Amino acid sequence: MTAHDGVDRILDQWSAERPDLETRAMGVFGRIHRLARLGEAATERAYAAYGIGRPEFDVIATLRRAGKPYRLSPGALAASMMLSSGGTTARLDRLEKAGLVVRSPDPDDRRGVLVRLTDRGLQVADQAVAAGLTEQRALLAHLSPARQAELAALLREVLDGR
Repeated sequence: MTAHDGVDRILDQWSAERPDLETRAMGVFGRIHRLARLGEAATERAYAAYGIGRPEFDVIATLRRAGKPYRLSPGALAASMMLSSGGTTARLDRLEKAGLVVRSPDPDDRRGVLVRLTDRGLQVADQAVAAGLTEQRALLAHLSPARQAELAALLREVLDGR
């Protein structure tokens, strides 16, 4: 058993004030929330070293995962990232200005546009994802690989229940 943490202190306070409440779920979600904030802050710092934030990383990572030639339509990008077309356009404008993506006419649809990673964008995507993963692994380093797999399986099970 591990030592009491900040979430345990909150649960203890609720238990003292409202002993009728079952707070186990609060403990789970409180810790998930705190871990997510730690992970977000760590990856944001890692991405900042490459001149990008999480929103820009999401775009270049989506293009990188698409495989060669690392291009998608703005609509496909927006759908993959669950963003509005306006939100996608703003991100693409910043990335194009930074030289990480280019927009060009779609050869198969004269009204369409394709967004492609530049060579520099590919390099930044590869370096940023590695740096972000390093930060995430550091947060889990005290857990054995088996415990990390168990945690991932438990979280998957929770999400599958939705």
